[in-house]
Amino acid sequence: MSSTVRGARARARIEVTAAIKEEAGRQLASEGAAKLSLRAVARELGMVSSAVYRYFPSRDDLLTALIIDAYDSLGEAAEAAHAAVTDAPPVERWVAVGEAVRGWALAHPQEYALIYGSPVPGYSAPQTTVPAAARVGLLLIGIVRDAHRGHALEAPLLTDELVPEAVRLAGDLAPDLPPGAVAALVAAWAQLYGLVGFELFGQFNRVVEEREPFFRYAVTRLAREVGLR
Repeated sequence: MSSTVRGARARARIEVTAAIKEEAGRQLASEGAAKLSLRAVARELGMVSSAVYRYFPSRDDLLTALIIDAYDSLGEAAEAAHAAVTDAPPVERWVAVGEAVRGWALAHPQEYALIYGSPVPGYSAPQTTVPAAARVGLLLIGIVRDAHRGHALEAPLLTDELVPEAVRLAGDLAPDLPPGAVAALVAAWAQLYGLVGFELFGQFNRVVEEREPFFRYAVTRLAREVGLR
């Protein structure tokens, strides 16, 4: 087989894969992840279902691809925002990442719901999703690490009952950081997505009107709670 033919087949596969993902995204928006169907995707694309299965052997494989794409898109947005302020103080860098997460979520509500909304019944995300899912968390850890090295981190105190878990978390995520800072970082990471989810899914309706300044205030408080100074 000539390299020209192989190249044409590779391009065709890329194009069909993209079309399948695009149609699946439309189904997610209209029906939700739980109702995603390879047969329905094939029907909308004018393909036989067996052809779609050559690209994605199961619905879960397609879901996994969509989840990785969403995590990577979010990670790229956060990394780009952070790259623009790498010389800024730690709190400013932290806020920039948080605002990038919020901005991406508002622009991609269906993708955000896929990765941080309700779990899809019967689906369990494989380990292949972890590197993409970790991108924002690794950015935040890096900011805290730089603050610690620059003597701009005041690690929060821990209760006695939390010390063993904080030590375990630090060992798993950032052995070079104080356990108190790592425990606070994990809590702040969860609260960041809670803030975004409350806004995106309507829990702030008739409660918070000035969403942008409120978010900036809240995410700055999270930075302080982690110990960034």
